[in-house]
Amino acid sequence: MVPTSTLEIEKQEMMRVIHEEHEISDRFVTHMLKRNLRVEEDFVDQLFNSSEKRLARALLLIARYGSNEKPQKIVAKVSQETLAEMIGTTRSRVTAFMNKFRRLGFIKYNGGLEVTDSLLRVILHD
Repeated sequence: MVPTSTLEIEKQEMMRVIHEEHEISDRFVTHMLKRNLRVEEDFVDQLFNSSEKRLARALLLIARYGSNEKPQKIVAKVSQETLAEMIGTTRSRVTAFMNKFRRLGFIKYNGGLEVTDSLLRVILHD
């Protein structure tokens, strides 16, 4: 977790800025398109993938695999209950999958959760 600031913008002001400030408009549209794509990916994932694959994908996303940033340890404490809610299954199934992932060397617990690149290779291969 990191300190965060939020800014609330009234609808009329946002409409004005989108029409008058092209750089902000471009960034906003880009953000919305990425967000919509992610929602679509999540929907397809829910429909066609097993909960085990959904958990693997969620862990990779949390660790920032596939982004321009270097993959990292998952510093924030993400409970198995939260992971279960994210992927649409039970906590007990998440526990079983996490134990399996650790046994196979896909994740490590050493002061925090670390997702290894072997998980990414397995998911891409499948």
